[in-house]
Amino acid sequence: MNCASAWKGLSVPEAEFDRYAGDYADQHAASIRMSGETPDFFANYKIEDVARALAKTGRRPSRILDFGAGIGNSLGPMRAAFPDAEIVLLDPSAQSLEMAAERFPGQARFVPFDGQTIPFPDRQFDLVFVACVFHHIPEQLHTKLLSEIGRVLATDGSLFLFEHNPLNPLTRHAVRNCPFDEDAVLIAANEMRARIAAAGLPEARTVYRIFFPRPLARLRPLERYLTRLPLGAQYFVHAVKSAA
Repeated sequence: MNCASAWKGLSVPEAEFDRYAGDYADQHAASIRMSGETPDFFANYKIEDVARALAKTGRRPSRILDFGAGIGNSLGPMRAAFPDAEIVLLDPSAQSLEMAAERFPGQARFVPFDGQTIPFPDRQFDLVFVACVFHHIPEQLHTKLLSEIGRVLATDGSLFLFEHNPLNPLTRHAVRNCPFDEDAVLIAANEMRARIAAAGLPEARTVYRIFFPRPLARLRPLERYLTRLPLGAQYFVHAVKSAA
């Protein structure tokens, strides 16, 4: 797939991911089979991490943006974790958003966009959540889109950006074998954090996640001691927007 075409200002119905929307769930499940887990596991752990991190700060978001939300895999756990929040799913693929709306009627707002400008005013959201999106976006668009995320993020609001870790061999295998990832360019965590800082969000930390596949799940309680070790299957960068 030419993933760049979904992010170059094309009209939303032409977004490249439209042609994968119907098969996304099956293709995703097949690509992660070696982990022994389902897509729901990966969606749930991300939201659990976000909720846990925010609980430590005492902040509870009232307005959430799921950037690049696709068919809405994160919406179920997100709604469970933040039942009173206003949630917006944003994606350049209109067909994906239609599927998300069918799966979760009335649970969120489903908003298409042109792949460049987030259609909301400044400081609109307390939390922006991004789950494995930027490896599909051409590098030259990263700073602009991350700046857009920073623009709509409220003061003291949080960005949680999850990505695949290119240093993990199982991750690289999963991406190689996933049709909608055929043109994906994986991004090292230090580079992703640098791009977020360049976009105006320098107050950030990196956390590595998912070190053990399901057959070794009994070892997962140890992961809280491994979050700085750059070998997890995925990572997230948590950035906070300062008042300056």
